[in-house]
Amino acid sequence: MPASPPSRWGDRGLAWLFVWIWGSGYLATKTGLHYAAPFTFLALRFALAAACLVPVLIVVRARWPRAPREWVHLIVAGLLMHAVQLGGSHYGQYWGISAGIVALLFSAQPLVTAIVASRWLGERLVARQWAGVAIGLAGVGLVVWHKIDVHAMSARSLAAVCVGLAGITAGTLYQRVFCRNADLYSGAFIQLAVASLVLAPLAYGIDGARIDWSWQLAAALAYLVILGSIVAVNTLHTLMRRGQATRVTSLLYLPPIIAVALEYAMFDVVPSGLSLVGVGITCLGVALVALARPQT
Repeated sequence: MPASPPSRWGDRGLAWLFVWIWGSGYLATKTGLHYAAPFTFLALRFALAAACLVPVLIVVRARWPRAPREWVHLIVAGLLMHAVQLGGSHYGQYWGISAGIVALLFSAQPLVTAIVASRWLGERLVARQWAGVAIGLAGVGLVVWHKIDVHAMSARSLAAVCVGLAGITAGTLYQRVFCRNADLYSGAFIQLAVASLVLAPLAYGIDGARIDWSWQLAAALAYLVILGSIVAVNTLHTLMRRGQATRVTSLLYLPPIIAVALEYAMFDVVPSGLSLVGVGITCLGVALVALARPQT
């Protein structure tokens, strides 16, 4: 059944909230990694996010999983979306890969999602949507082209980012298929707590748990904990439950544009003409995916 007007406007609001938080998170992450090693930064971020959810769980009386299978599904999806995705991207940047290449590789997720969803989840996409996926990816390439530094890329860093891309793609689809009825609050707590526990040994064994405490690190953590790990992730899960997988993940083309705009506003980093052309092309691609009526 078609959504009612209030539901459509509500979903649009959630979509733009997700895009804004995800895009601004690039800058918060860049700041945080100046003061903490990648696995240490992530383990601390996830532990703090889980702790912030405790009073929420008490107030809303969140429903906990009843069957062991529900716990397993939540843990698997959480590890893929949190530990594997962000661990791979952060570790890749730690070993020299540029933020532009990370953004470009992660922007391939809607294309990968479209292939998986059309092949195994029964989502039949119209030609306009396939074109939108390809156009959106090309647009993101133009947006981040000036930040791509191939010389700083190593096989190790490229492999780490590709693992992260596989994690976010598999985790998003896994959450949609196997955790559709999970409580968002208790589910988020379980996933964040487990991700923190899994990354803690890597923080000590690989990073040496290096942290340089500063107000900049505290600000970055506060932003990423509350808005990134809690609000944005739960918003994505909500949208995935309501909409088509390819349509929702096509929103991931837009965060690099938000990052470019914020860099200009906050640090006076002027985007190139090529980036501005890429912004228009990316928006066209997302519109083709989001506005087309999919086949069933």
